[in-house]
Amino acid sequence: MILRLASPADAAALADLGRRAVTAKFVHLYKPEDFATFLGQAHSDAKVASEIADPGMRIAVIEEDGALIAFCKLVLSSTLSEGYSDAARPLELKQLYTDPARIGGGLGKRLMDWALAQAALEGADEVQLTVYSENVEAQRFYHRYGFAKIADIEFWVGNHCDPEFLYARKMTSKIDGAGGSLADAAQV
Repeated sequence: MILRLASPADAAALADLGRRAVTAKFVHLYKPEDFATFLGQAHSDAKVASEIADPGMRIAVIEEDGALIAFCKLVLSSTLSEGYSDAARPLELKQLYTDPARIGGGLGKRLMDWALAQAALEGADEVQLTVYSENVEAQRFYHRYGFAKIADIEFWVGNHCDPEFLYARKMTSKIDGAGGSLADAAQV
């Protein structure tokens, strides 16, 4: 297994993995037209290609035998917490997703360790993310890393409004649970 930064050649496979992960977890919550709109906006090949090319993002992927099996995205300048946090340099962690068949195999931990190390190297004082209010498993995962709810927010899927939680984690010089230095954890 290799953890590395996404390249332009990964766009189609990364978009496909994102669509499969979101569909497996959330499709049952939405009308087909709302879900299709959301997938087109957030997980199209073109959208992912533009994110990979964006100098304000870092996208890490885990690859095994030539296939992408997990990824996460860091937005280097979060606007999620305006009015909710006093962070001066917040980063946004978004779409920490694993192939549905690989959940529970430690891939999420590996990506979270990378994301927190990368955030520290970028000089972030806080990492922020959103999580669906009823996604208790994800909330437990984030709590293990020191994230806490700071606000109730909304997230739109097509014409459907979901209740979401805004989570934040203050950054320190040490990463909880990471084996090795910050530089080691952030290397890809």
